[in-house]
Amino acid sequence: MKRLILCLTAGLLAFAGPAAAKEYLLTGAKPNRIVLVDPAARKVEKVFEIPGKGAAPTAIAPSPDGKVAYVLTNHLESVVGISLDDGKVVFRADMSKPPERVKSIFSLEVSPDGKELYVFQSPVLLGLGEYRVQDTRIAVYDTSAGLKARPARTFPAPRRTAVLVASKDGQTLYALSWDLYALDPKTGAVKGVHKILNWERPNYAPPDILDFWPQFEQAAVFSTPYFAARTDKDPATDPSAFRTGMLTLDLKTGEVEMDDFEDTSAIIFSSVVNPARRNEVFSVYTQLSKIDRAKDELVKRVELPHTYYAINISGDGKEVYVGGTMCDIGIHSTETLERLGSVEMPDCGDMGVASLRVVQR
Repeated sequence: MKRLILCLTAGLLAFAGPAAAKEYLLTGAKPNRIVLVDPAARKVEKVFEIPGKGAAPTAIAPSPDGKVAYVLTNHLESVVGISLDDGKVVFRADMSKPPERVKSIFSLEVSPDGKELYVFQSPVLLGLGEYRVQDTRIAVYDTSAGLKARPARTFPAPRRTAVLVASKDGQTLYALSWDLYALDPKTGAVKGVHKILNWERPNYAPPDILDFWPQFEQAAVFSTPYFAARTDKDPATDPSAFRTGMLTLDLKTGEVEMDDFEDTSAIIFSSVVNPARRNEVFSVYTQLSKIDRAKDELVKRVELPHTYYAINISGDGKEVYVGGTMCDIGIHSTETLERLGSVEMPDCGDMGVASLRVVQR
């Protein structure tokens, strides 16, 4: 009888299949930590110390299977891969090698198959009496390269690249710089350019974007706010002389849209697209904003208790998360923008400009 029960139990478990993955938020906090948060339980799940120097982690790129977090640390000179199961370091790339000092300004991405890590690099040659600025580049690492990883290859990249984003099929690596570049991830060849700073929109000055927060994993759409001045309006008398808009990049189709949605009335930094209602975008800074990008209009805006830099969203599109700047992650309803709860970092560690990512585990 006991054997029969065991066989039946095993059969039922096999029929049911593996347990559904659960969503976690992944961020960084001072002094030098990776923090895994269970948003449903409103609590910190795990905390891992990043070994070595560094005031706080900045950019974070999770592996597609949610097992490893690749983190920019060591004063922007190293990328460390931390196992989210036990906190062990499974990858490390120290980018500087005398006489070259190499910084990465927030831009890193993992290929969709998890085999390669792309890192934007700004190298400088250190001489006895001068610094020689070198051409910027993207270094490609094999994620299985271990603790002394060196680039498998490099290729030129546009200066001022702030975000790297891989297409869903892995055939294109997008680099957000003055313009949006579509690159071949194998060779670095430029496959296409969507003009941003160099747009030729009538009656508009060049737009401005300040964004280095990658949060596109839920809807497979990268989005970022932009700001532009109208050259045919008098800024002293006409509120519509300054406009705020939203840029979106569909990572499945490659389609790019840039549309204004309001006269500039609030600063917004990072944004995220709702995976359940893909015309709905949320953006954050000192307020939380909801935008209808089909109608190109602001739907609602609420005040927040303080500034937040980063934003992300639940897979079912019901909750939006705001983080960065200080030590709490705010949880809000996507329907009403009402604050539903919050999660505080251990020891109230400041998240600063750390990424706020969602992983499935």
